[in-house]
Amino acid sequence: MFDMIRRYAGRFRTSAPAHRESTRDRRPHNLFEAAAVYVAARAEDDQDRVEEAAAWVSPEALSFGVSELACRAVIALARQRAESPDAVARDLLGLPAA
Repeated sequence: MFDMIRRYAGRFRTSAPAHRESTRDRRPHNLFEAAAVYVAARAEDDQDRVEEAAAWVSPEALSFGVSELACRAVIALARQRAESPDAVARDLLGLPAA
């Protein structure tokens, strides 16, 4: 009972932060956010987080987001290594050089 009163009275003192948190919780996840969380969770072998991220968007949107993330990661790694994206992708997959 007292917690409910405290929360109600707290809204008058700090209405902006409380509103921002509730808005953030209700904000829908976009496909790139879902892809980032999904891939990171897969890398960390966190099955619960994988399933959570997969539920945020449709399977098609998640697939597109993961593909876009893979492209951007290969490009960034290729620039860092001063290699071609093809060479980096093949190396990451353990394929022989073309």
